[in-house]
Amino acid sequence: MTRNSLIYLAAGGSLALLMGAWAFQYIGGMAPCAMCYWQRWPHMAAVPIGILAVAASGMILPLLGALAAAASGGIGIFHTGVERGWWEGPSSCTSGDISGVSAEDLLDQIMTAPLVRCDEIAWEMLGLSMASWNAVASFALMALWLMAARASAR
Repeated sequence: MTRNSLIYLAAGGSLALLMGAWAFQYIGGMAPCAMCYWQRWPHMAAVPIGILAVAASGMILPLLGALAAAASGGIGIFHTGVERGWWEGPSSCTSGDISGVSAEDLLDQIMTAPLVRCDEIAWEMLGLSMASWNAVASFALMALWLMAARASAR
């Protein structure tokens, strides 16, 4: 497979993941949590990186694409751990301990809390949540980007 074909697949894969996320959000009515948004940003960077990488030579842009895919995959793994209760997530989007919190402070937290929590699985398929599927797909895209970088070095 040629360098540009690999880049098209990798950048197109990021675009497909974004379109899937937007479909779940806007067609399926599933509002994303904060970490869901975090996983989208690297894919949003990978698409223009792909456009630039096809027009340019060298391996720097494919390596940046691989880094973007790896970043989204890493966030997906972190988000999966938060969803599964393996570790705590950011206090801004997870449930926490309310002992020692006054009723007034608790009400303030409730009123300013995001509507979608990061520690709840909104959808899953074959036992994997959207965050988990994003991690799997992102690491596959990272492999494509690395193959494109290797092809650039030849």
